[in-house]
Amino acid sequence: MADYRHNLNTKEPIVNSESAPNPDTMADASADLPPTPDGGEGLMGLTNVEPSPVEETPAEFKEDYFPATEPQRTSTLGLGNHGPAYYLSRIQRYSSYAFTVFSSFHIANVSLIPLLTRSVPESNRYLLLTRPYYQSTLTEPLLVALPLLVHVSSGIALRLYRRRQTLRRHGAETTGDRKRIPWPSLSGTSALGYALVPLASFHVLTTRIMPLYMHGDNSMINLSYIAHGFHLYPIVSFAGFTALVGVGVWHVVWGAARWLDWVPSQVRDTDSRRHLRKKRRWYGINSVSALVAGVWLAGGLGIVGGVGR
Repeated sequence: MADYRHNLNTKEPIVNSESAPNPDTMADASADLPPTPDGGEGLMGLTNVEPSPVEETPAEFKEDYFPATEPQRTSTLGLGNHGPAYYLSRIQRYSSYAFTVFSSFHIANVSLIPLLTRSVPESNRYLLLTRPYYQSTLTEPLLVALPLLVHVSSGIALRLYRRRQTLRRHGAETTGDRKRIPWPSLSGTSALGYALVPLASFHVLTTRIMPLYMHGDNSMINLSYIAHGFHLYPIVSFAGFTALVGVGVWHVVWGAARWLDWVPSQVRDTDSRRHLRKKRRWYGINSVSALVAGVWLAGGLGIVGGVGR
């Protein structure tokens, strides 16, 4: 590089010729360098290319780098872009509403009315009056069989789907991996529901299917028929009826509390009152369950079952 200094008298720059580069030397140095490759390649062997905008990304590579985004749509029925768990939960919930209608009629006929009349023959009159509303050819499948089947099936499907999601989240590929990954936790309400399936199935078998097979008609089933069964098989009848009512009532009451966001685990307080509110909800739900089960057993076992003894 040239050394430029200013003369104080003439104010002109003074060039130091010793530090200035020699043109002949630079020419010789450039001649020793390797020639630049043709085709637009740089010194590092890279090719200069034009930049490719996002809009011109090749179709075969576009989906790998830029996943397709679908617009948020809502159908005319109000169904948004939700996963299977959302719809299975809604199906399980709404199917329980229809079955609750039948349960209300049933507890009134086999428990509340016998408690009020204190007579099985008198209670049979009310049973015959209300039976066409929930045991006809049309209403029984719609209010009993179909909601019960949908409720149980959606619950099992929801559990299997959550299990599949857990396996995918942990990257399980072999059978050994699947065995090491635990299943989703089973709530107390779900456990009662699974225990209720064989109890309810046995109840349907003895009161609906077997009379139809043995007598050719199940419309003859009334409270006197049930009382006769308590007399013939007292241990099985009392134990089975108690288990059916207890498990069924606790499952229904806790399930209804969950739909209404009243279970202890759904308390949203973060202060010191959280523990107190959870305890109050636990005692409240179990108190309601015990009250309903007690009334049901008092009418079913105390009045109907007591006549058969």
